[in-house]
Amino acid sequence: MIIDRLFENVEKKGPVCVGLDTAVEYIPKEFLNKYTSLEEAVFRFNQKIIDATFDTAACYKPQIAYYEALGIMGLQVYKKTLEYIKSLGGISIGDIKRGDIAKTAEMYAKAHFSGDFECDAVTLNPYMGMDSIEPYLKYVKTCEKGLFVLLRTSNPGAADIEYIEGADGKRVYETVGDKIGQIGKDYIGKHGYSSIGAVVGCTHVDEAKKLREKFSNMFFLIPGYGAQGGTAEDVALYMRNGNGGIVNSSRGILLAYKNFEGREMEFDLCAREEALKIRREIDAVKLCNL
Repeated sequence: MIIDRLFENVEKKGPVCVGLDTAVEYIPKEFLNKYTSLEEAVFRFNQKIIDATFDTAACYKPQIAYYEALGIMGLQVYKKTLEYIKSLGGISIGDIKRGDIAKTAEMYAKAHFSGDFECDAVTLNPYMGMDSIEPYLKYVKTCEKGLFVLLRTSNPGAADIEYIEGADGKRVYETVGDKIGQIGKDYIGKHGYSSIGAVVGCTHVDEAKKLREKFSNMFFLIPGYGAQGGTAEDVALYMRNGNGGIVNSSRGILLAYKNFEGREMEFDLCAREEALKIRREIDAVKLCNL
């Protein structure tokens, strides 16, 4: 199962998820100018980031919007990036946040779990209802794919909907979590986690312990670290003995070279150093909590 592979990667490599939110302006100009096409430059940038971080990253999460913004060429880069991760035996999470129903959802599931854009897991938005999740489940069952469903996000606007309280006193995100957990019970791996995981931002620490205890079989994809204000101490609250979740960093890793004067062409080595730094910070908190 994909969730067992991910759990074991975290045990071996640490919990860092490298977010490949590759905007053209993130790429050093000197590196861009080495290539005759923008497509080749963006892909080679991704490739060097992946190569440099592969032994210290549990997985990679390309955000499809950055590639869609470049048109057909960008989607070619997205495809080639996913294929490259797969060729190395790595794990890819397509950050697509789809959230539609019926036949449309079936087509999204087919598009991202087979063919040109095939990845190991995808992110989904459940706020149209749980029937927006159902078309993906056959791939989880028969193709060993995984889902990370938006539960409680780290953006300020999360309060607009996710924090509304129902007649039962539960917030919307808690009700969504209960429903995700119910679906996920049929897909539990050997390490006790379901292939139906959840996206849980790490910037709301007051709810962390409650979420981790309540959704004990749910593997978390944890954004919000670094650029959005989340710390290693915050992240540790959402994990269990350093596992049970992956910690995404995108700009912090891709743009790490900007912290060092004159190292633009060593962006891959700087990315590696940042990934290792994040891992060390989280490991230090883990050891303190043992």
